[in-house]
Amino acid sequence: MRKLKNNELERISIEEFKNAKKTPITIILDNVRSALNVGSIFRTSDAFLINKIILCGITAIPPNKEIRKTALGSTESVIWEYAKNTIDIITNLKKEGIYVIAIEQTECAKSLNKFNLPNQPLAIVLGNEVNGV
Repeated sequence: MRKLKNNELERISIEEFKNAKKTPITIILDNVRSALNVGSIFRTSDAFLINKIILCGITAIPPNKEIRKTALGSTESVIWEYAKNTIDIITNLKKEGIYVIAIEQTECAKSLNKFNLPNQPLAIVLGNEVNGV
């Protein structure tokens, strides 16, 4: 078995990506410290045709050398925006009818295998690597 090179992946163009039907999921990065993690989220969002990424607080924003290192060009295809305050973003998304969940390890957390996805657009909040959401 051989890993495919980037030019062998038959990726769609940036224009095709922007015009493609998106998965109705918004990713919210709440004060994520590592720009490498941000780049990884961009790359994953590109692969799953995620609607949008919202970068909040201290989260690094493109252009950034470390984001570029792991994003592998996906900062050009995935729609993103920056907001200083995560709570304001969540409040506005809820007003738009978007179901918001946070992925976090807490004593009150619901196990992912017991979580039923709602039949509506979804926003997923991912938090700081040390302090969480």
